[in-house]
Amino acid sequence: HSPPVKPGEKPSETGEVPQRTEVCQWPCRCPPVPACTPGVSLVKDGCGCCKVCAKQSGETCNEADICDPHKGLYCDYSADEPRYETGVCAYLVAVGCELNGIYYLNGQTFQPNPLYKCLCVSGAIGCTPVFTPKAAASPCTRVTGRRKPGQSICGPGQQKQLQPTNYRLMSAYRILPLVLKRKCLVQATPWTPCSRTCGIGISSRVTNDNRKCKMKKEKRLCLIQPCLTNIPKTIKIPKGKTCQPTFQLPTAEKLVFSGCSTTQSYKLTFCGVCLDRRCCVPNKSKMITVQFECPNEGSFKWKMMWITSCVCQRICSAPGDLFAELKVL
Repeated sequence: HSPPVKPGEKPSETGEVPQRTEVCQWPCRCPPVPACTPGVSLVKDGCGCCKVCAKQSGETCNEADICDPHKGLYCDYSADEPRYETGVCAYLVAVGCELNGIYYLNGQTFQPNPLYKCLCVSGAIGCTPVFTPKAAASPCTRVTGRRKPGQSICGPGQQKQLQPTNYRLMSAYRILPLVLKRKCLVQATPWTPCSRTCGIGISSRVTNDNRKCKMKKEKRLCLIQPCLTNIPKTIKIPKGKTCQPTFQLPTAEKLVFSGCSTTQSYKLTFCGVCLDRRCCVPNKSKMITVQFECPNEGSFKWKMMWITSCVCQRICSAPGDLFAELKVL
């Protein structure tokens, strides 16, 4: 029997060790994987056992029921002193978002359009459709005549409950303005760096700018510099300067890709060089479509990045380097 707590004295000061409930049990026994509502992450619980729907802002959390990590949420146990067993999901302090001149706080939910509901998370905006489309293939089947074994008949009310809820909240690229096109809120990730530092390479991104408004991988050709051995002699750096951000070749040339050449000649703008350790990378560009012809094999078209300006900087990384943006502490 523990002694009573004196007025003004916290339970921890009495020497009594608070008992915490063990929420994790091993071996793991998991229920069926749940179907989370749109915008809620399906994650592994804090015990490392089962797939669960992550807790959202304001919901209770504990060691097993974790908060949604993709929304910058953490479990705040401060109100459950001294046990620190049950907490409430809260947002980490972070920057807000700006859309069409309106500023939103981190973690704020808003609806810029009747078709979409959006969320601000650490400067990025993620949106999900308000209206969930009908399922392509439904387990409910209209049966005329005798029902086969294992076949079910669903009413109109049940049909609505069986609509898919597998939408994922995907952050929009901050620099791209959110545009509503054909009832689709166009979103896109940044283009990856060009796969080659010289010659024609490929960069990619994920976007829903298509007829079905579905997130798909999109690729484009890129050409940062031609593969020439005498580039330093080709580029003239102005007197008193250490860098020449861009340059062009004297004449327009056809592009060669996979043994095929373009039908037209192009005078492209390339990124230049520096006398110091800086490197020049694309700063502004637009998209064009180029057509290639192959000997005795027909023709094909590709989207391509057309560089309009470059910037010289000290942060230089090899293409495809996943750790390029990590800084040494």
